[in-house]
Amino acid sequence: MKTYMANNDTVEAKWYVVDADGMVLGRLASQVATILRGKNKPTFTPNVDCGDHVIIINCDKVRLTGKKLDQKEYITHSGYIGGLKRTKYSKMMETKSDLVVYTAVKGMLPKNVLSSRMLKKLRVYKGAEHNQTAQSPEVIKFK
Repeated sequence: MKTYMANNDTVEAKWYVVDADGMVLGRLASQVATILRGKNKPTFTPNVDCGDHVIIINCDKVRLTGKKLDQKEYITHSGYIGGLKRTKYSKMMETKSDLVVYTAVKGMLPKNVLSSRMLKKLRVYKGAEHNQTAQSPEVIKFK
């Protein structure tokens, strides 16, 4: 009996919709990263992008536990002296809630060349509407 190894010709990608209303950010990100990576399939191969497309809606209604709403910060640096910028999580949720969820999922993926391909399969929307109705995505409920 031979070991099955998936390749780009044998991988079939599905489309899924995840409603992030009331979900905890870290749990949502880890479960979406599992689907993007393809670890939920029996044909998972670590060196092949065998994941599915994921659409996340209602990302502005995602929540954090504990005191993270007041304490969590996003830090960026421009590369110049004194170019450090800190932004509170509450301010980011008001302005760029889709970027908050995108960054959380990006942090859950492996740090290699495949992660950029996996991230192209992720779509994040603030509201309940999305543009991928033609792909007829399936709805997923996480526990």
